[in-house]
Amino acid sequence: MEYNMNEIVAESDIVFITLDTLRYDVAQTLWIKGKLPNFSKWLSSDGWEQRHTPGSFTYAAHHAFFAGFLPTPVAPEKHPRLFATRFAGSETAVLNTCTFNAPTIVEGLQQKGFKTICIGGVGFFNKQTPLSTVFPSLFEESYWEEAFGVTNKHSTQAQFEKAADLLEKHLDPVFLFINISALHQPNCFYLENNLQDTIDSHAAALEYVDSQLPILMNALNKRKQTFVICSADHGTTYGEDGYTGHRIGHPNVWNVPYLEILLTNES
Repeated sequence: MEYNMNEIVAESDIVFITLDTLRYDVAQTLWIKGKLPNFSKWLSSDGWEQRHTPGSFTYAAHHAFFAGFLPTPVAPEKHPRLFATRFAGSETAVLNTCTFNAPTIVEGLQQKGFKTICIGGVGFFNKQTPLSTVFPSLFEESYWEEAFGVTNKHSTQAQFEKAADLLEKHLDPVFLFINISALHQPNCFYLENNLQDTIDSHAAALEYVDSQLPILMNALNKRKQTFVICSADHGTTYGEDGYTGHRIGHPNVWNVPYLEILLTNES
């Protein structure tokens, strides 16, 4: 569906979730098998949309996202963007694009009256080094604690509970960004008696995230209207063609799952 983002920004909260390191093939296979009952409430009849990420690892991808360059549809044509930051020569900012005269869409939404909130996950959001403060510093409020990080088996529950609490407190328009850490290594602990990260434990991690999604869904049901974007920032490899990890040019890194949906609730 083609959205007029200028109208949506004028009327909606915006929630942007990045499922850090989630592979498209894993996400789509789980959807086909009916193992994502909660994400399926947001997905189309075709499941996840396959897109190409603008970056092969977290830092690069999120810099692009916050400048308005979300993952690109795979069809070989020019695709209009939802958001843009103003610069000369842009060919994908159109009438329906919400274009900001700001360095990032985060700062642009703040200019339009949104409370901007970041709930971090992986290390680039933990605020423990100068590098890991770059993204959180874009937001008016930013949160990270060890419970949100990659080593906590229950990280998504903690992140969504924090999100629900913040949505309860803020009645004004909110731009809420959540970086989900559960898919990122280590994810071996999502399978019993498993000591090594594998594509199966990666899948089990996504099933865990799906099981926690109702915490956020219930909070959003209390908002009048919310535009949700949910996407991986990049994928990863588990030995395919000899590769392990990401920050490489492998198709399992560049192909990511994506969804966008406008949630409207009766007052």
